[in-house]
Amino acid sequence: MKSLLTSVALAALGAPALAANVELGPRPGFLIDQMEDGDLKDTLAQCADMDFQPSAWSIGHRGAPMQFPEHTVESYKAAARMGAGVLECDVAFTADKELVCRHAQDDLATTTNILATDLGQKCTAGFTPASGDTPAGADCRTSDLTLEEFKSLEGKMDAGDDTATDIESFMDATAGWRTDLYSAQGGTLMTHAESIALFKELGTKFTPELKSPAVEMPFDGFSQEDYAQKLIDEYKAAGVPAEDVFPQSFNLADVLYWIEAEPEYGAQAVYLVEWPSEGEFDEQDPATWSENFEELKAQGVNYLAPSMNMLVTNADGTIAASEYAKAAKAAGLNLISWTLERSGPLTTGGGWYYTPLNDMITSDGQMFELVDVLAQDVGVVGLFSDWPATTTYYANCMGLN
Repeated sequence: MKSLLTSVALAALGAPALAANVELGPRPGFLIDQMEDGDLKDTLAQCADMDFQPSAWSIGHRGAPMQFPEHTVESYKAAARMGAGVLECDVAFTADKELVCRHAQDDLATTTNILATDLGQKCTAGFTPASGDTPAGADCRTSDLTLEEFKSLEGKMDAGDDTATDIESFMDATAGWRTDLYSAQGGTLMTHAESIALFKELGTKFTPELKSPAVEMPFDGFSQEDYAQKLIDEYKAAGVPAEDVFPQSFNLADVLYWIEAEPEYGAQAVYLVEWPSEGEFDEQDPATWSENFEELKAQGVNYLAPSMNMLVTNADGTIAASEYAKAAKAAGLNLISWTLERSGPLTTGGGWYYTPLNDMITSDGQMFELVDVLAQDVGVVGLFSDWPATTTYYANCMGLN
């Protein structure tokens, strides 16, 4: 086995404030059973009878959305029960400029029941059925609704059938490897402030992500800086210490704003980056990278969160740390990554999240191989997962609490 991760940054993340009865269920064991025989499988298997504890290395991505409606009370509680020591509320705003937990400002059509309610009439663009080459869809935004109206909605599994010709079929599109079992009663939507109160009760740390607005800013006098500041102000109002909060954004200007305006919180601000959708990117070729790691560090950025596919590479049939990951670490940046268990079964490759590895991914058993490389070779200080039982199991087994 590789040496265990030791990191000042991991210590800074810290263990969750409260102990919890962690319930991991059968999935970690199932994944271990699928692994090829070897030292890693043996080590992980020997941990099955551990007294598992919450771990800040295990981050609940939108809660536990592999099976629970994302950004709902039920999803967050499930993630905490699986030992996630950090929970994420993606932050958008309503028409009355209140902060709420949503992955995108314009995702209500696929993550809530809005189209089945009268509030569907308030959407920026109502439901359009599929016709010819035009897919079905709707544009329903948090900014279309007041906070009271938003809170009247129910969360559902994030899905929409773009071949549907009616609203009911459009909404009934949950992937077969997920489930509607825990969304039948409707998930409970939350404000950002309510998420803070719940996470405090659950004893976890906080990683809110300021989502890019779908509307032009300023919005009714509400500037991007006002938006970024309001996020921090709600932690201050709740008495949450800065060291427990890891604010995130894909917008570097937001991160730099926090560093300048709120240095205690800004010291833990997380700059999110992903494998670009346009242009060339090669995790092994610095000439294709957009990020200047040394410049980011000089600007006060301490945490960089690339998607998993940027941090690993296929080294002659073995998963290995990428040159991108090595260079970011060499510049003194703490790395967090996303998102494990968002790709579905790995029997035919892992899809986008496994971009450099797809030719070698054939089994769910390789999931822990990836996690091990991210932890031991890349040295990430936290890993987002759609099912935190897996990351909690690994963190406990390898002493990453």
